[in-house]
Amino acid sequence: MFKNLMNNYFYGKAGKADLNVEDMPATRPQLFRETLRVRFSALIRLNLMYLVVWLPTIVILAMGGATAMNAMNQMDLGDGTSSLTRYVAEAQDQAQEADASEAVKEAAQMNPGQVLSAQQVVDALYSVLFSTLLWLFPCIAITGPATAGVTYVTRNWARDEHAFIWSDFKDAVKDNWKQALPVSVITGALPLVVFVAWRFYGAQAEASPFFIVPQVLVLMIGIIWSISVTYMYPLMVSYKLRFSELMRNALLIAVARLPMSVGIRLLHCVPCLIAGVVIYFFSPQWGALGLAAYYILIGYTLSRFVTASYTNAVFERFINPRIEGAPVNKGLYLEPDEDEDEDSAEDGEA
Repeated sequence: MFKNLMNNYFYGKAGKADLNVEDMPATRPQLFRETLRVRFSALIRLNLMYLVVWLPTIVILAMGGATAMNAMNQMDLGDGTSSLTRYVAEAQDQAQEADASEAVKEAAQMNPGQVLSAQQVVDALYSVLFSTLLWLFPCIAITGPATAGVTYVTRNWARDEHAFIWSDFKDAVKDNWKQALPVSVITGALPLVVFVAWRFYGAQAEASPFFIVPQVLVLMIGIIWSISVTYMYPLMVSYKLRFSELMRNALLIAVARLPMSVGIRLLHCVPCLIAGVVIYFFSPQWGALGLAAYYILIGYTLSRFVTASYTNAVFERFINPRIEGAPVNKGLYLEPDEDEDEDSAEDGEA
């Protein structure tokens, strides 16, 4: 009994339709809402599995964020003190009271460190950013095959097709890892390359304005890749393409659909933006914990599901009509054409 329960939880029930024909959505927004409602709990389960490959990235980002926050807390506020030194001084005053909490007493024993000038803080932040990007390179590089597996599962779910969480994920990883790994390696290396090149050409541009041109070109390469990668994994799991064809088609679609390509990338930044607002205006602890909880529970797979819903629509509009037998308007209910019904009726009478 327990075994069957676990199998149903992780694999779902084979042959169970998500939507009846008469209940099928007629528009893309309806399809997205319905499939998200049906697959919401499955997305959580898939996210917990997918989270494993992102744990190193989460750890590196948390360490880098904590180091950057500590450097900013040591910045001179204009009177020779920093927010950290003020916090320790206030904690020391409160710790002298008999009913002071243990947290206050521990804070009173903190070493506030030296007060840093604005330029020293900027230099420290650049150093933290460089080391963080350096460590993120291998962490992101290993995520490609798993991302291909998740992309395949969420692609099927987004167009109301069945997919087993583990077996279909595993098969997609096996079939696509040779292309997925180079994509994730480039995705992990490019932020570091862009940052180093931007800093280098920026320093050279102080002596010669000519170096502004390569500086901007490097930044544009990073931006173009970031919007092109939106289509790479869905193309990878949907069509049989050589790696060069995969890159070319992703780039062409990204440029052709530039406003939507940029919009879908910005949409994925909304949770981080909300967390940043909470951290800045309310509580750093609650903002960080809320963001961590979101990505631990559903953040990664929800992002993939949104991307799959969008790319399914793009592919079925611009690519699939050119391929014989490729599905179009998958998961959507289309009103039967009256002329076709009359032809069918005449054929039946004949």
